[in-house]
Amino acid sequence: MSELTTAQKEKLMSDLKMVMADAEALLAATSDDAQAGMAELRARVADTLLRAKDGLIDAQEAVVDRARAAAKATDHYVHDHPWKSVGIAAGVGLLLGMLISRR
Repeated sequence: MSELTTAQKEKLMSDLKMVMADAEALLAATSDDAQAGMAELRARVADTLLRAKDGLIDAQEAVVDRARAAAKATDHYVHDHPWKSVGIAAGVGLLLGMLISRR
């Protein structure tokens, strides 16, 4: 399975937040329904929603922490090897220029 891109991860996080907001709105809209089954279902959904929120917050914090660690590692590498970094950047720029010019 391929790795998710940053844009895909952000879209997924946004979609999950929207689903949670919709579920909260549904729970609020059905709060005065007195059927026994509905009360139990609302309680289970509320519990699941709370766990999903906690998991989403934890996942978001983990992604931010990994991004910060990657940025720090990159910064240290560039400071330790400035000419190698310039060479790599020039090579990537050359490859991108060649790919763009082929179109």
